[in-house]
Amino acid sequence: MHYLHTMVRASDLNASLDFYCNKLGLVEVNRYDSEGGRFTLVYLAAPGDVQRAHEESSPLLEITWNWDPENYSGGRNFGHLAYRVDDIYATCQRLLDAGVTINRPPRDGHMAFIRSPDGISIELLQAGESLPAAEPWASMPNTGSW
Repeated sequence: MHYLHTMVRASDLNASLDFYCNKLGLVEVNRYDSEGGRFTLVYLAAPGDVQRAHEESSPLLEITWNWDPENYSGGRNFGHLAYRVDDIYATCQRLLDAGVTINRPPRDGHMAFIRSPDGISIELLQAGESLPAAEPWASMPNTGSW
């Protein structure tokens, strides 16, 4: 068995790609448009996995956008996506500066949660050992749910 991808649905493809690529930093590695099925699939990889993605050996995030409008709810019921980051504080600051709400700040120097425009919960985990507690994160309250 080989893990291939995780699929999440997007109600607005442009907003989702802005979030996942421009803000979170993922890279589009493939796209498929189905005229007959009236949907678009966009495959994204973490920057460190792009080469492996082209060799078909890296897990991907598949964004599915149905051309006919649909309402999606229950993003939290999906569970969450998880990404390891080199510096949790720098990553959260970059996201915060880009207008992303940090739902669960990295108070412990190790873990944070954010949400996509469609309510998908995303866990960010510090690579290696936890960073020492630092402000403003250490005293920042949770916002919403994750």
